[in-house]
Amino acid sequence: MNLVFRRLNQLRFKKGSWTLKRKWIVFSGALLCSLVLLFNFLLLPSRFFKPATEPIRQVNSVPKKPPLQEPPHEVIEGKVREGSSFFKSLAEKKISVRWIEMIISKLKPYVNFKKIRGGTYQFVTDGKGELVRFVYEAGPTEVYEIERKDQGYSVQKKEVPLQVSITKVVGEIRSSLFEAMDEIGEQDQLTIPFAEVLASEVDFYKDVKEGDRFKVVVEKVYKGNEFIRYGTILAVEYQRGEKTIRGIRHQGDYYDENGNSLRKAFLKAPLRFNRISSRFSRARNHPILGGVRPHYGVDYAAPPGTPIWAVADGTVLSCGWNRGFGNQVILRHGNGYTTCYGHLSRYGSGIRTGTRVRQKQVIGYVGSTGLSTGPHLDYRLSKDGKFRNPFKETFPAGVPLRREEMGRFEKRKSEILPWLQGSTPSEWAL
Repeated sequence: MNLVFRRLNQLRFKKGSWTLKRKWIVFSGALLCSLVLLFNFLLLPSRFFKPATEPIRQVNSVPKKPPLQEPPHEVIEGKVREGSSFFKSLAEKKISVRWIEMIISKLKPYVNFKKIRGGTYQFVTDGKGELVRFVYEAGPTEVYEIERKDQGYSVQKKEVPLQVSITKVVGEIRSSLFEAMDEIGEQDQLTIPFAEVLASEVDFYKDVKEGDRFKVVVEKVYKGNEFIRYGTILAVEYQRGEKTIRGIRHQGDYYDENGNSLRKAFLKAPLRFNRISSRFSRARNHPILGGVRPHYGVDYAAPPGTPIWAVADGTVLSCGWNRGFGNQVILRHGNGYTTCYGHLSRYGSGIRTGTRVRQKQVIGYVGSTGLSTGPHLDYRLSKDGKFRNPFKETFPAGVPLRREEMGRFEKRKSEILPWLQGSTPSEWAL
């Protein structure tokens, strides 16, 4: 009996061990499956998994071709050299005659091709060689554009934006007015008009001395940072020793602080400011005839063709050949004054005996006719039949402003005079 119970207990123990072992096998298998699934989810390549947002590719779809791009435009740039022609400059760049003739015909109403002095251009064509755009810059502010439109080619003068500033220029003379302007970075295009404003007050051929100081309030025109030209001179000042001369622009003319015009009846020189070769003298060695002979005038050396002005309003007393003086013009003025202009190469337009002339009107051009060793003007002044020294003559004063104009002039003066104060250059953009 005991043997039977012992056997039953052994069988029960074996049965329990088998059950535990079976449970362990099931648990291990489940764990292994879980690890395999996790591995597949995290580590397998993403190509097996597609995002839900990816569009479904159609098997029979045809890929679209990219749009055809036009060939880039071809640009030819060139320069019209001084002395050359517009046609020749374009032809040298292998531009066809067809386009050159069309360009000239379009620009002809705007451009005088006989008088052009250079310029730059840009010739733009498409991939087929057809003109798209042509731009001709005759100067910084003169730009023309031909452009292809649906209805054909059109031409226009382009607007060039310019900026104007008011500048005070300050300088001191060491040797000459020209050199003084050069030293402060200014150009002859300012020097000459400045001298003309003071032409009746200052003799820039003999009165200029070292240490003289000057100021100019002037407009300057710019294209971006590029200086283009000088504008209007608004005020001037010239200081020589204790004497100071000021000029304020009002209604197109210049007046001193009391409203008296700087424009006197006579200019002190019949030419624009230039180099002088000999001064007034009653005795000099004549360069051609020899010996000491009176020279009752002033010789102004100047390049042939330089315009000669009438120094005052008057009437042409004679115009023609006068022996050693060559071609000569003699003018009669008021108050018994007469002026003579000799060695002219030719006469001014419309100048003949009896013609009325105005101050600064061109009556002739510098030459070397008659007894002359080189191109110059022989200028002489007489009063009541007697020669006078132009440098020492006191001429009638300019006409003052009318009383009704003084109010506006005083307002203008109050705006300008502060600019002349001080000795420091300044600039103010408008």
